Amino acid sequence: DLGPRGGGRGGGRGGSGSTMFLHSVNLWNLAFYVLMVFLASLGLWDVFFGFEENKCSMSYMFEYPEYQKIELPKKLAKRYPAYELYLYGEGSYAEEHKILPLTGIPVLFLPGNAGSYKQVRSVGSIALRKAEDIDFKYHFDFFSVNFNEELVALYGGSLQKQTKFVHECIKTILKLYKGQEFAPKSVAIIGHSMGGLVARALLTLKNFKQDLISLLITQATPHVAPVMPLDRFITDFYMTVNNYWILNARHINLTTLSVAGGFRDYQVRSGLTFLPKLSHHTSALSVVSSAVPKTWVSTDHLSIVWCKQLQLTTIRAFFDLIDADTKQITQNPKKKLSVLNHHFIRHPAKHFEENPMIITDLTGTSMWVPVKVSKWTYVAYNESDKIYFTFPLANHRKIYTHVYCQSTMLSLTLRLQDYPSLSHLVVYVPSIHGSKIVNSLKKRQDPYSFLLLIFFPLIYQAFKINVVSKCSGAKEEITSIYKLHIPWSYEDSLTIAQVPSNTEISVKLHVAQPDNDSHVALLKMYTSSDCQYEVTVKTSFSQILGQIVRFHGGALPAYVISSILLAYGGQLSSLFLTGHCLEYTTMLDKEAKPYKVDPFVIMIKFLLGYKWFKEIWDVLLLPELDAIVLTSQSMCFPLVSLILFLFGTCTAYWGGLLSSTTVRLLSSLWLAVKRPSELPKDIKIISPDLSCLTIILIIVSWTTCGAFGILLTYLYYVFKNSKLSKRCEKKSNHHKDTTVYNIHLSASDAEDSLRMHSTVINLLTWILLLSMPSLIYWLKNLRYYFKLNPDPCKPLAFILIPTMAVLGNTYTVSIKSSKLLKTTSQFPLPLAIGVIAFGSAHLYRVPCFIFIPLLLHALCNFM
Repeated sequence: DLGPRGGGRGGGRGGSGSTMFLHSVNLWNLAFYVLMVFLASLGLWDVFFGFEENKCSMSYMFEYPEYQKIELPKKLAKRYPAYELYLYGEGSYAEEHKILPLTGIPVLFLPGNAGSYKQVRSVGSIALRKAEDIDFKYHFDFFSVNFNEELVALYGGSLQKQTKFVHECIKTILKLYKGQEFAPKSVAIIGHSMGGLVARALLTLKNFKQDLISLLITQATPHVAPVMPLDRFITDFYMTVNNYWILNARHINLTTLSVAGGFRDYQVRSGLTFLPKLSHHTSALSVVSSAVPKTWVSTDHLSIVWCKQLQLTTIRAFFDLIDADTKQITQNPKKKLSVLNHHFIRHPAKHFEENPMIITDLTGTSMWVPVKVSKWTYVAYNESDKIYFTFPLANHRKIYTHVYCQSTMLSLTLRLQDYPSLSHLVVYVPSIHGSKIVNSLKKRQDPYSFLLLIFFPLIYQAFKINVVSKCSGAKEEITSIYKLHIPWSYEDSLTIAQVPSNTEISVKLHVAQPDNDSHVALLKMYTSSDCQYEVTVKTSFSQILGQIVRFHGGALPAYVISSILLAYGGQLSSLFLTGHCLEYTTMLDKEAKPYKVDPFVIMIKFLLGYKWFKEIWDVLLLPELDAIVLTSQSMCFPLVSLILFLFGTCTAYWGGLLSSTTVRLLSSLWLAVKRPSELPKDIKIISPDLSCLTIILIIVSWTTCGAFGILLTYLYYVFKNSKLSKRCEKKSNHHKDTTVYNIHLSASDAEDSLRMHSTVINLLTWILLLSMPSLIYWLKNLRYYFKLNPDPCKPLAFILIPTMAVLGNTYTVSIKSSKLLKTTSQFPLPLAIGVIAFGSAHLYRVPCFIFIPLLLHALCNFM
């Protein structure tokens, strides 16, 4: 049995608070839930804390930053009252450009989820300093859009609106250059987070011309899929954008670079930032910041916009992209890609050359010094003249296989067999003024060691490599470099260690190895021949758990709700069979088993491989199975669903404990305000007051926000049952009821009802949590829009409000004899399967699976 061990029929009916809740759980089950918490904590720790320290240097402004608001046409400002366009500037540049038109190269910055338009200041300031260095021969004008810090990663209803506004901004920006000699015809775009997706979405607009964008650079943008698909507007937007880019791949000539933050960015995992395959022809690159030359650091989701190393690389690329004839970004796609490759993929430690010279003349009156030794070091101080050092190679080819050269700013390794006709190696030391340069050259039999990680193709494999270095008699400081190279994606990482040292290297993947790729991951170790190195490779269990959380943590709510639905079905079944509702924990232990859910999902996935079953599936208009979606993203792993189910059951248990405790605390507070006299004598399912309240809540949901109506309904339901909770502790005799239903409510029935209501509150809590993003968005934009449009929660609110109004007045005694109860008790099992099959990658579908059994439960009062 892979789930928690089942308990008995539960404890007694007495007790209060968490004591009664825990009484029905045996020690083995409690130990299981504690173990699950421990394992989940290990995975969470790896995601949120198991990465390198922030090695990014802060980028500072040399002058006070200013944001000049660009006046938009009145119709445009009225149509988008919450959005604005700004021009960034500092000091004299800002003063000069307050008087338009402009003369530079336009770059538009698009902030992401809850992002500020002021985030443009880091890249804008560095670009301004670079322009000053070349006496403003070229300069960039950085614009930034104010999206009012909207939560577009949680609520997708405004993504299309943002896209249309950006289109208008581009047209407005280009008008600012009218009449100039070198007026631009396009704009370069830097998009952070969801801003990068909005930039890609521009191409889907009917009247948009892709020539308006000269270059697109996205930073920590989840291109593949949304991080949390909490409403259908987000998933529809993603589907529209990605499908357009796939279907029109050969016609899209937009050069695109996607930069991920690495493992420090736990908000957007780097695997989501890699542009989907087939969505581009040859004009796109995807890279992790830890693999970017001259950067070599992982960035978190916010620091990626101000990380000095990365922004310097970005600005160097921008200036190398300038066409000297047009004084704008080049329109040559090959040059664009060459420049991006030069700066972000493979930097040869020199300035970009469009047509590099193969033959170089070494002229001048410099000193030429021949060197015949195999190890050589030269230190140049202060006022040194330029010198050429020559190293003959003929006498060393039989003994040595490589040449390794390291200077203050550069290290280089050459394999001699790759240069059979090379007779000499020349090291050029330029003239030095007021600084120090150290050059060392060694001919070595093996300049670095190779550690092949053959069995390393999956995202669930994780290792810890420990390198212990020891040196004997080394007087000078020795540095070792360990580079992890992943050949199928640009996600390399670099570790630098001083010798002697004990260095730990974490090895795990952002992107799984493609099926048609036969390369192996490689750890390159640049070491010293004077030292000894001991390398130990161990599987890291905590990092494996971290990978599961990182890649599948967003699906956990679906597994939690699946477990609660199974327990809910068990309670309804016990009410039908025995006339009593058992404890939530008892039914959770008994019913929440992975073998009740996972085999059906696996079977459906298997059958969908057959054409006849797929045709039936399509005729029934059923959506794509989430397991197939995960397989397409190389994220499907047999044991993952089992682990998530166990984590979900654990969360459902502790969530139930929290829910029960909260209700009883609220009941205590209610008792302090107003002491209830006795249990209700009359059970009225529908009353005039309740009907009036229901209509009011529906009107509120229609005129404001559906999630707001759900919140008010939730508060009403919790308040209603907090009163019942305290009444259950009083044993009193009740007279026969004289209402339509003629039902007598005993203390035992009231306790059964409270158990059922506690589970319903648990389910309703998850509906509320999944609808909270649209509520937060609505509250944040209340000064602009009183009514949320579009509203993903409005249809659900209209049906949920009257359902919960009826359930609030429902007692087990009123439904135990219902003809519909048996059918109602059987529904949660297929719905628990449906939640995993269709809701694990589409969380916005989950409330529908919760609502169906609640509706049937309410209908039991009338049938």
